Amino acid sequence: MDQEIIDIQDNSNVQDEIMLAALRLFAEKGYFNTSLIDIKEAAGITSTDAIYQHFKTKQVIAAQLYGNILDSLSISIDDIKRTNEKPSEQLRGIVDLLFRLTDEAPDVMRFLLVLNVKEFLPEAQSLHQSTAFIKIIRIIEAGISEGEMRTMTPQLGYAHFFGIIDNTLRLKLSGFLDKKADFYQSQTWLAAWNTLVKK
Repeated sequence: MDQEIIDIQDNSNVQDEIMLAALRLFAEKGYFNTSLIDIKEAAGITSTDAIYQHFKTKQVIAAQLYGNILDSLSISIDDIKRTNEKPSEQLRGIVDLLFRLTDEAPDVMRFLLVLNVKEFLPEAQSLHQSTAFIKIIRIIEAGISEGEMRTMTPQLGYAHFFGIIDNTLRLKLSGFLDKKADFYQSQTWLAAWNTLVKK
């Protein structure tokens, strides 16, 4: 029994190493410029057979990464909603999260915002169809109905607000904006919030 537990933990650790290495390489080189051999070497694994024990293809690795990132984002949004009552505070919490991730986990944000996931995961839902981003639409709907935000379709509010956030984060991730994301956060928040706030 103890050996089975050790084997499961070892397998889990190897799987995590493969996924972390793939995330880093996809973010740096792109999906199509990353091979399983690259992932094997970056993960410190002796052979590609070890990858095949956990994942059938490189695409399966990418799909697992994408799913995990979106699930984590959705859980984080739920936490933000639980701890902040007003829609404006909830949006502020989400923006804080995205800017923090850009500084602390840039590979995750590159995977989400820079890579064209549809090119290598054509069956995957787009970022804007994901549960996480539908929750954001609901927050904007609540802000409109509670009078915090001006009247518009929630999708248009989302497009205006997150257009500014998304563009700033992409420019930071590309190196065009050369300071930490945190440096740009309050100005970006003000510009984005002004597209929604009821005046």
